[in-house]
Amino acid sequence: MSGVANASLASHEPPDPRALASLTVRDTLAVPAMRRGLPQVLAGHEHLDRQVRWVHAGEVSNIASLLIGGELLLTTGMGIGTRARDQRAFVARLAAKGIAALVVELGTTFKRMPEALIDAAFERELPLIALYREIAFVAVTEAVHSQIVSAHYALMRQGEQIRQHLRDLILDGDGIPGVLAALAALLRAPVFLEGADGRLLSHATPAGYDLEALDLWEGARRALDVSASYAAAVRRGGAVGDGRLMAMDLRPPVTTLAKIAIDHGADIVAMALLRERQEEELVDRKRGLFLSNLADGRIAPAIAERAAVAAGLDNLRELLLPIAADVQTTVTPSASEWAGALAEVHERVLRDGVQLLVGQRDGACHVLGLAVLRDRGHRAATAETVASSLRSVLGQRLAAGRVVVVIGRPTRAEGAANELRLAEQSAASALVLEDRTWHDCGSLDLRCLLWGWRSDTDLVAFVERSLGALIEHDRNRKQALLPTLEALLASGGRKAQAARALHLNRQALYHRLARIEHLVGLDLSDPESLLALHVAVCARQYLDAS
Repeated sequence: MSGVANASLASHEPPDPRALASLTVRDTLAVPAMRRGLPQVLAGHEHLDRQVRWVHAGEVSNIASLLIGGELLLTTGMGIGTRARDQRAFVARLAAKGIAALVVELGTTFKRMPEALIDAAFERELPLIALYREIAFVAVTEAVHSQIVSAHYALMRQGEQIRQHLRDLILDGDGIPGVLAALAALLRAPVFLEGADGRLLSHATPAGYDLEALDLWEGARRALDVSASYAAAVRRGGAVGDGRLMAMDLRPPVTTLAKIAIDHGADIVAMALLRERQEEELVDRKRGLFLSNLADGRIAPAIAERAAVAAGLDNLRELLLPIAADVQTTVTPSASEWAGALAEVHERVLRDGVQLLVGQRDGACHVLGLAVLRDRGHRAATAETVASSLRSVLGQRLAAGRVVVVIGRPTRAEGAANELRLAEQSAASALVLEDRTWHDCGSLDLRCLLWGWRSDTDLVAFVERSLGALIEHDRNRKQALLPTLEALLASGGRKAQAARALHLNRQALYHRLARIEHLVGLDLSDPESLLALHVAVCARQYLDAS
């Protein structure tokens, strides 16, 4: 037992909660002082893993009134009584107290174990053990108590080791998510953190976990029977109220050390939550992770709806409007600044009647969101509300120089992953465009495609072949011709419109266009040529950026 603790301390890792359990009934039967009595289990074979809190010896009929539960009771049977009715009542009272096991030494009162006693023990699921040789009860008591005290000391030492490990995670900057991840790995079970209002703030699952964690959490919310679990209050006091830290699907029996680990985790989480906006940070991170995982295709369609509800989006039967934003800042905002800004965005659009789930992609200045859309006719109004709030709030609170917002196509829940991913890619491709409140994802298909190919060598060669001579001309001349070509392309090849945009008379425009045709070797009145040049001009913006 001490070897386990020392090995854990040497490796600076928290101990395995299953490495140390309190002494069980089965353990006491292996104690030499007990083995001398030739113990035989007559009932309750399946409950020999019950923990033994203490050993008590007694010979009075009302012995149950002196016990508090968890004891291993040693007796010669004098207080049990010889009538079957008294024997059944004796066992019933002990079982009601929750003792660990009843050990009866045969020979003094009973030559063999009474059938009524065995039947009652079976019925009450109480381990009943017969001793066929006389032993000194005090020797058993001393031996078992010595092991219990040693185990208790080791338990406290390992509990302190776990507490220190979790505290170090907070001090090292891993935060509450790091604490939950460490507990999930330690307990080999999913861990959930709830706020005082019952909403899921964060959760973590161990590696290789093959059960759906959110099913367990939802089952607990509905007061359904779930696998072995343990919860500790996250005490914050005052008007804030207490949250809850829960571990579910623990491997039975739930050890004392596992409970200590969760209790320590709850205390450390409570201290971390005292920091301003920490709960908002957790909620924002949870939403950001859900939206990022959804866009990356890491959430199976079968659980997408439950994951969305856990993240805070309830109305999934309506149309959803995907939203992506690219935020350009000179200084990277902190997690607290992100959380506060996105919370304000959420509150603003909610006041305007829009339900929005919005979050930051972890480690990047990208925002993803899903807004509930009453019908397709409200797309433009909803887009304007959300985009205006994003640009205003993020611009002010994060000192963003520019916020580029792209609104995706309306979709049902099952198609949200693809449309959200496309909106995010389109937001990156829209960075080179002129600033506006929001860009329509549907009009950015070509640019999104070119942005995705920005490192493709064939695309680089195509741009060089199409525009190389024109770019070289502009590098060595005061009067650049590329802006003239861009104005013509922006006007869809309409020369009069291009001339007005450039503030040129037609004759001057025609002269410039003739020079461009000579340099690029194409007829600018040919639609195919204009299309090829339009693609090349668009692609060049991404090649320059990359």
